Amino acid sequence: MKELINHINTYYQLSPTTIEALQQIFTVKTFKKNEIILSAGDVARYYYFVQSGLLGYYTIGENGNIIYKLFFEENSFCASTSSIIQESASEFSIVALEDSEVIVYSANTFRKLIAEHHDLALFQIAYLEKNWVVKKEPLEINLKSETAKLQYKELYSNKKLFNRLKQHQIASYLGITPTQLSRIRKELNF
Repeated sequence: MKELINHINTYYQLSPTTIEALQQIFTVKTFKKNEIILSAGDVARYYYFVQSGLLGYYTIGENGNIIYKLFFEENSFCASTSSIIQESASEFSIVALEDSEVIVYSANTFRKLIAEHHDLALFQIAYLEKNWVVKKEPLEINLKSETAKLQYKELYSNKKLFNRLKQHQIASYLGITPTQLSRIRKELNF
């Protein structure tokens, strides 16, 4: 849990009282490779922080294929946030792509703590600004305007993540077929 507190403190330094309150709601869980953490159609009730392993955030396309939207490595927060906020069925599933150790905590309990602890609210604001605006906005623009080849190069530049993914997962993330991915890889000679 120390990694989670340290990660939170990179956004906003929490008081010892807030840290103690947070530690009371954290539970460490392990998930085996390919274990579903959240199924599409279920209402999301938890936030997850990846201590070790790799999670995939995906939906199922009209043709029945998995379409990965995001991957979450160590020191990442993961959740079906819109499902939590709207208290509605999640459109996405979360799966452990590797054996993973994850800190799980109730979204409702966390929200109550935000109301009680000003510093936790400031963390939440800083986190959302950085990860849902600054980081996410260019990704969404790139997905609309960049070719699969450029997106592949960008993903390839993150070697730590890239080397952990299977080719079909990369193809799914890029929105192309494995055959198209094979052509891109051959063309780029990666």
